[in-house]
Amino acid sequence: MSKQANNLIHASSPYLLQHAYNPVEWYEWGPEALQKAKDENKLIIVSIGYSACHWCHVMERESFENYEVAEVMNKHFICIKVDREERPDIDQVYMLAVQLMNGNGGWPLNAICLPDQKPVYGGTYFRKSDWINILLNLAKMWEEQPAKATAYAERLIEGVHQAEKIIPVKEDIIFELTQIEKIVAPWQRSFDITDGGYNRAPKFPLPNNWAFLLRYGFLAENQSIFNAAMNTLEKMMMGGIYDHLAGGFARYSVDDKWHVPHFEKMLYDNAQLLSLYTEAYQCLKHKPFRQIAIETIDWLFNEMMDESGLFYSALDADSEGIEGKFYVWDKKEFDEVVGEDTELLSAYFNVTEQGNWEEEETNILRRVRADEALMEQFGIDEETLNDKVGLAKAKLQGVRNKRVRPGLDDKCLTAWNAMTIKALTDAAYVFNYPVYYGWAKCAMEFILENLATSKGGLYRNYKQGKVSINGFLDDYAFTIDALIALYEYDFNEKWLQKALNLTDYVTEHFADDETEMFFYTDKMEEALIARKHEVMDNVIPASNSVMAQNLQKLALYFDQNEYAEKAAAMLKSVLPRIKNYGSGYSNWCIQLLNEIYGINEIAIAGKDIEGVRAEFSKVYIPNKIRMGGTNSTLPLLKDKQSDETKIYICRNKTCQLPVETVEEAVNYIN
Repeated sequence: MSKQANNLIHASSPYLLQHAYNPVEWYEWGPEALQKAKDENKLIIVSIGYSACHWCHVMERESFENYEVAEVMNKHFICIKVDREERPDIDQVYMLAVQLMNGNGGWPLNAICLPDQKPVYGGTYFRKSDWINILLNLAKMWEEQPAKATAYAERLIEGVHQAEKIIPVKEDIIFELTQIEKIVAPWQRSFDITDGGYNRAPKFPLPNNWAFLLRYGFLAENQSIFNAAMNTLEKMMMGGIYDHLAGGFARYSVDDKWHVPHFEKMLYDNAQLLSLYTEAYQCLKHKPFRQIAIETIDWLFNEMMDESGLFYSALDADSEGIEGKFYVWDKKEFDEVVGEDTELLSAYFNVTEQGNWEEEETNILRRVRADEALMEQFGIDEETLNDKVGLAKAKLQGVRNKRVRPGLDDKCLTAWNAMTIKALTDAAYVFNYPVYYGWAKCAMEFILENLATSKGGLYRNYKQGKVSINGFLDDYAFTIDALIALYEYDFNEKWLQKALNLTDYVTEHFADDETEMFFYTDKMEEALIARKHEVMDNVIPASNSVMAQNLQKLALYFDQNEYAEKAAAMLKSVLPRIKNYGSGYSNWCIQLLNEIYGINEIAIAGKDIEGVRAEFSKVYIPNKIRMGGTNSTLPLLKDKQSDETKIYICRNKTCQLPVETVEEAVNYIN
C-alpha cells in the first residue's frame, strides 16, 4: 500500500478512507473529478462499494493496492470511489446500467464511463488479470473508436431511463382480497417449509417479506402462510446467522440452512428484524422472540451507539483480514472457556471436534436441537438449562471481546437511524419498557436538531459532528415513519406535526409530474445522468412504498383526503408489477392489505390514556393507527374530552359508539 495519501484522505466515509492510501489516484464523486475527465477526455472508473463488503476488500487487496494495476488506472482513467451507503443515488444509476448489461449486479460495482458519465462497460468483482485486460481494451477502444463507445453508451443510458418506468393507472381499481391471493399463490411455492426462508442459497432475512406474510396470514386466517413466517423466524434465530453471544444478525447466510453467515452486521437489517421479532412476539407471545429482540437491542447499545445517541452503520465481516475470525471457535478453546458442562454446551451450540464449518476444526455457534430434547438428554429443567447457557455465553463473550474486533463503519445515516428509532419505539410499546422509547426519542431529537437543513430538509449523514450530503427520499420516508411511531407511543403531537412538515417538503422537492411516484433525489441536487424512482422493495423497503404508507396514515390523522388519494394512486400504479413478483414488492403488499382490510383508527380520550395504551400493547392488531390525548387538534380526537376514559374505534370513515374497556374495543375490531 502506498505511503502517500490520495484525494480520499479528507472523506467522511470509512469506506473511502479505507482506500485513501491506495496507489490508485482516487477521487470522491464531485465537480473536480468530473471536470477533470472532460478536460483530459478520459474515461471514468466509478468503483462503488461499502465498508462491510467482503469482496470489496478482496478486490482492493488484489488490484487497488497493486502498483501494476494502479499504473494502468491512473494513466488511462479518472478514478472515482463511491460509498453506496452515502450516495445511493449514484449506485442506483450504475447498478441498473450493469444489470442491463450483464443481467446481474452486486458489490463491488465497477462501471467504466465516458467523460460525460454515461456508462459503457461494467461488472462486479474482477480478478487482477481480468481487470487489467478490460481496462486496456477499453482505453484502446476509446482512443481508436470513440464513436462506437459513444453509440453504445447512448443506447445503454436510454435503457436506464426506460427501465422501471411507472405508468400511471387512470382507471378506477377496487382493491380486493383476490388480488393478494393471486400474488401470494406463486410466491408460496418458493418457501422452504423445512428450514424457513426460500428454497435457495444464499439466504437473506428479507424482514419486510415476512412482516407482510405474517400480517396476511393473520388477517386472512391463512394458517400455512402464517406458519411459514413463524418457522422462518424460528430457524433464523437458531442459525449461525444470529450472533448467539452478543445479539444481532449477519446480513445473510451463504447456505440454505442459516448456518454460515456472511459475517458483516448491518444496522438496517437489525432495525427491521428487531421490529419483526417484536411484532411476532406481540402476535404469538412466543418468549424466544422477545429474547431475540432484547438481545439485538443490547447489541445495538453495546456496539453500535455513537456518543450523539445515533447508531453506526455496520460491522465488517473481516477481522485481521480473515472473514469471520472474530466469531468462530475450535472445540479446545470452547471447552477451556466454558469449563464444566462442556458436553451439554457443545450440544447446545453444535460445537464439535471436527468443526461444523468448512474451515478445519472451526465452529460457528448455532442451535440445531430443541431445548426440550437437551433437557431430557441431560436430565435438567428449563431454569437450570437457561442458567448454564447464560453463564457460558457470558464467559465466551468475555474471551471473544479480547480478540481483534471487526472493522466498524462509524458513519451515521439518517434513514437507517430512523428505522432503528421506529424499532426501539415498537419494542418499548410491546415490551412495556419506556427506556427504549427514551433512547429512540433522544436519537430523533438529535436528527431534528443536528441533521436538519436550513431549508427545512434533512441531511443524509453524520460523523464526528459533521454533515455533508443532503438527504434522499429514503431519509425522509423512514424519518416520517419513525415520527409517526413516536407519536403513537407518547401521543405528543409535535412528532406528527414534524412528520407533516417533512411530507410537505417531499411533495415540493421530490414529486414527479409525469408519474405518481416520487423521485429518489431532491430537485435542488446535482443532476446525474438519470433521475430515478425507487419503487421495488429490496432488503430495505423502497422509499416510495414507505412514503405511500406514510401518506395513508397521515391522511387519517389529519383528515387529508388528498394524501389518501395520492397513496392509493401510487399503489394502483405499481399493482401490475406486484402480481408478477410479490416478494419484490412486499411493502406495497402491506399497503394493499391496509386498503383491503381497512386501517383501524384507535382514539383514546379521558384520564387513563396511558393505561389503555398499555392494555392495547398486549393485543395484536396489524392494521391500525393509535391516537390519544386531551385538548387535541386531531380531527378524530377534537371535542372528545371526558372525565371518563373513552375508546373510539373507526374504520373506513365509520365510527362505533365509544367504549370504556380495551376488551370492548377489540370486539369492534374483530
